Amino acid sequence: MDGWMDGLKASLSSPQASSEVEHRAGYCAFYDECGRNPTVGESLIPPIVPCLNYSRVCPMLDFGESNTYACCSLQQIASLETSLTLSKAVLIRCPSCADNFAHLYCATTCSPNQTLTVNVTKVMNVTHLGRPRDAVVAYQAYISSTFAEGAFQSCKNVRIPATGGFAIATMCGRYGSKLCTAQRWYDFQGDTSNGLAPLDIDFRLLKENDTTGVPEGMIPYNGRALGCNENTTTGGMACSCQDCLDSCPRVPPPPPLPEPFRIQGMNGFLVISIILLCLLICAFVVYLIVSHYVKSKNGKNLSKTGRKGKIKDENSNEVGQPIINPSEVTCADKTSMAAQAFMSRQFQRWGTLMASYPFTVLLVAAIIVVVFSVGLKSIKLTTDPVELWSAPNSRARQEKDFHDKHFTPFFRTNQLILTAPGRKGHLYDSLLFGKQNFSGLISKSLILELLDLQRRIQVTKDLNRTATLKDVCYAPLNPSNPSLTDCAVNSLPQYFQNSLDNINLKCHTLSFFCLFSSSPLSFKDITDLGMSCMADYGAPVFPFLAVGGYKSQCPNYTNAEAFILTFSLNNYLRDNPKFKVALQWETEFLKIVQDYQRNPKANFTFAYMAERSLEDEINRTTAEDIPIFMISYAVIFVYIAVALGEYSSCKRLLVDSKFLVGLGGILVVGCSVLASMGFYSWIGIPSSLVILQVVPFLVLAVGADNIFIFVLEYQRDARRLGETREEQIGRVLGQVAPSMLLCSLSESVCFFLGALSTMPAVKSFALYAALAVLMDFVLQMTAFVALLSLDARRQDNNRCELLCCVTVSTRRPNKPNEGFLLPFMRKYYAPVLLHRFTRIIVMLVFIFMLCASIFLMLNVKVGLDQELAMPKGSYMLDYFQYLYKYFEVGVPVYFVTKKGYNFNTVEGMDGVCSSVGCDQFSMTQKIRYATDYPERSYMAIPANSWVDDFIDWLNPGSKCCRLYTSGPNAGNFCPANISETLFSADINLTHILTTRFMAYHTPLTNSQEFTAALLKARELAKKITSDMRKIPGTSPDFEVFPYTITYVFYEQYLTIVKEGLFNISLCLLPTFVVCCLLLGLDLRSGLLNLITIIMIVVDTVGVMTLWSIDYNAVALINLVTAVGISVEFVSHMTRSFALSTKMTRVERAKEATATMGSAVFAGVAMTNLPGILVLAFAKAQLIQIFFFRLNLVITLLGMAHGLVFLPVLLSYFGMNIYRCVAGGRYNALENTTLVTFDCL
Repeated sequence: MDGWMDGLKASLSSPQASSEVEHRAGYCAFYDECGRNPTVGESLIPPIVPCLNYSRVCPMLDFGESNTYACCSLQQIASLETSLTLSKAVLIRCPSCADNFAHLYCATTCSPNQTLTVNVTKVMNVTHLGRPRDAVVAYQAYISSTFAEGAFQSCKNVRIPATGGFAIATMCGRYGSKLCTAQRWYDFQGDTSNGLAPLDIDFRLLKENDTTGVPEGMIPYNGRALGCNENTTTGGMACSCQDCLDSCPRVPPPPPLPEPFRIQGMNGFLVISIILLCLLICAFVVYLIVSHYVKSKNGKNLSKTGRKGKIKDENSNEVGQPIINPSEVTCADKTSMAAQAFMSRQFQRWGTLMASYPFTVLLVAAIIVVVFSVGLKSIKLTTDPVELWSAPNSRARQEKDFHDKHFTPFFRTNQLILTAPGRKGHLYDSLLFGKQNFSGLISKSLILELLDLQRRIQVTKDLNRTATLKDVCYAPLNPSNPSLTDCAVNSLPQYFQNSLDNINLKCHTLSFFCLFSSSPLSFKDITDLGMSCMADYGAPVFPFLAVGGYKSQCPNYTNAEAFILTFSLNNYLRDNPKFKVALQWETEFLKIVQDYQRNPKANFTFAYMAERSLEDEINRTTAEDIPIFMISYAVIFVYIAVALGEYSSCKRLLVDSKFLVGLGGILVVGCSVLASMGFYSWIGIPSSLVILQVVPFLVLAVGADNIFIFVLEYQRDARRLGETREEQIGRVLGQVAPSMLLCSLSESVCFFLGALSTMPAVKSFALYAALAVLMDFVLQMTAFVALLSLDARRQDNNRCELLCCVTVSTRRPNKPNEGFLLPFMRKYYAPVLLHRFTRIIVMLVFIFMLCASIFLMLNVKVGLDQELAMPKGSYMLDYFQYLYKYFEVGVPVYFVTKKGYNFNTVEGMDGVCSSVGCDQFSMTQKIRYATDYPERSYMAIPANSWVDDFIDWLNPGSKCCRLYTSGPNAGNFCPANISETLFSADINLTHILTTRFMAYHTPLTNSQEFTAALLKARELAKKITSDMRKIPGTSPDFEVFPYTITYVFYEQYLTIVKEGLFNISLCLLPTFVVCCLLLGLDLRSGLLNLITIIMIVVDTVGVMTLWSIDYNAVALINLVTAVGISVEFVSHMTRSFALSTKMTRVERAKEATATMGSAVFAGVAMTNLPGILVLAFAKAQLIQIFFFRLNLVITLLGMAHGLVFLPVLLSYFGMNIYRCVAGGRYNALENTTLVTFDCL
């Protein structure tokens, strides 16, 4: 592509010496050809001498027949055409640029007034066709800077679609496109050391009226250079926008970003939260005032009516007790009481039955668990992140499947980022490029060390010698039968074709780096060595893929701080045998890199990764953290075993302990989890590591609570006269089982509804958790009742727990054992909490917490940075740090077209391409416009376009444009009529069913940027699709979509907020419905229950913002879990309050707080907290953040709301259930005709 002047033969001078040339119009400085320049080595291609018309080469000198004069022969015209043909390979996309480029050489070679511009400075005697001739080998060309600058400006933005780079970068030597100027451009063209110019030309660019140094009689050439937005004289169209900024239409800049939501200059959400806080406080204060007024009025009315029914509460406060007739009991009251009585009777019968036949029950329960658990033999653990977090029917997943089906899956990346900290930079004075500042990294010794490491990796084999690099490598130019040198390995040594000889040549390595990094597409360097910049696999290595850590705004690669070494492998589906081969090679790759890292002689500090690293590290840390979970469960077990004991005396310590009961409770939880996992394994629903970690923890929290409620209620109960042990257990179960059913059923329905989620990980978790909670309740109602019956039998016989044959003489006390917690909460905690001033403070504090959490919730970060999935100390954390610090370009992104677009028409081609004559708003042009605003579009490099390459390939003005990479013609140009398998990786050449165009994102460093890049790419693709559908012949369902490997992971964050609201709402619904139904259509209790749970969830999300816990799918799973755990904290208390027989709301709240609150505190809070605290020692950051931090927050907030806020809330707004209870008393006491109820 760079051979824009190769093959032009040296021109024959006139007989006169250069100093004797007369500089005036009508005189030639040289004429005809004298063979090759003896000072120039082999040219890139042999010259071809076709018979052409003069006007095709230099139309600007064509003045018609009999009026056209020239200083060149037909041979010179033919050679000039050949030379210009090579330049057109990179410039023909812009006809005016190509015309201006040719214009100068036509003026200096063929102009009839040649001597006015050209001054021959050196001639050599050569023998050509048997005749000695004087050949011109150097001359000066005096050019007007106006013409030169105009020609340069017309060419400076011409692109090479295949690379996205600028053509000028290949024609300006070491300066590249960024630092190229008109003078530097011409200097490079006239330097024979570039391997391209046939003779030395000293271009002197002079400003208007500047004659400094101009020989007498000479006039700087001042032709008219066409603007790139002008048509040429031969009918060539103006250049396209992609190649000429002046041709670009006025594209409006993207609309400004929406202003942050503000009210009167303040954060709008903060203002709303403050307003809500004020409204809620005002509403509460108004309620207090109205309530006090009503109580005062009712007190006066009672004194007037003369009703004397007064009783005293536990604080000796008089409470009004109006007397009512049983007929006043409403239907709702009767329904509520009937529901409670029915459930209590049924559970009492059931409990008595289970306690009467414990061994039979345990055997049947064990058989059922075993039957379910047998399914575990078919269990499948999903470890693929795509399968876990991306729904099969999601857009990103379908687009990924489409791309992988029609093209190959995104290649596998194995990469090292190497630095050499502490090495001082230095100044290097290059003969070619002058003084250059180099970082300490860019040195020959380190390049050699990098090459040595690269070679060691390239030749690696696994122990079975079945996995070699060439077996699985990505070989774009020889995919069918690649050799080791065909493998795509991008690194700095590739600039030297991985050759020690090339690096050790006499010219300094640093000089070549300056050249190659500035012009990676060059086939020959500008020295007499003729080295290529191309990699050994035949493609260019762009500097941003070889080095990093330079300033990206104006790249100076010599200041790079990092080498980048990348091995690209083909990707395969997981059931493809070669997938395992790729994994084997990557395993060996990691071993070699890790061995090198441990080598004390290594001069590099580096980070590395393999494609398999993410999954490997997640699996590794999961395995390493299993002991942490085991310790957590052990701590919980020890606590349960100790806390359930009665400990009436030291002599009965081993008798009254509940070690086996605690163990039985843990086994019940474990069996319920195993049964759930076995069942779903039977029906083919895969499990995951998240399920293995979270579900047992959740079920243990739920199960432990029920165990404590049941056992503590049994310990606090006294056996009635004539009542058997089994009947007592059945009666106690009848009292507490409805509450256990309320919580378990709410949670189970909650999780089953959560299975409607589209996220596979959330869906499978919800299914496993729902069945596990349900099975846990069933086993508690059966197996655990049987275990408690056996333990009670042992305890009644005064037998030790672990030594059943040993008995003690000390008898068990007949009075109930209330333990320590119940008296403490009854005597101290509940009275203090429900003091009238304390209640006001509690309400105000929790109202403030709610409003503050609403504000914080609206500011929670959405996403999951991939480094959080790694354990502390993982080598991947170093890699991510290096990646974000040193990489100057983001991931490649493909714009993929689906079936339905007609590429066979002119309109179809114009709608895609960006060459001359193409639609200014074609697909590739729209992508290019997006790169003008990278901070908004997240697009860094425009898309390369096979359509433009194909147009250039077939352009009659460009006769050769590719090189053979292998075979007998290796190194020679491949003419346009030899297409072979060109573009086969991107399109179906028969029908063009689908194709893709690759661009690059900007560097993306966190999940918010990845998500925003996905959103912007989709917006761009949507606009492209809309416009391309308007082109005749396009199918209405035609579509363009963006694809890169990361989209499938980050798509969830576009909808996860809505998804979370939907899932949590579904979970909250059954907590309200079930509570209402099981409390006999008690809407008020159900509503208060629901409000408290909502507050727990909102406050949890608020604390997530404060504690830097991002909202993502893992957090969503925990929030769904939070609803379930909140039910345990709240629903037991609500039901206990509703069924209390105390006279006032305050007294019922005190009783519920003391009796049920103590059981909830011991069973939920104190069961969870020790196990959660152990998780703080886990290595995995995900566990530390989303299981330790988040579960700690959930437990503490649940405890605060359930044991502090809810009793106060019920004391103010709770239902007057006493009437319902009174109705129950009336039915029980047949001779009583009048009952009382609390009207407050």
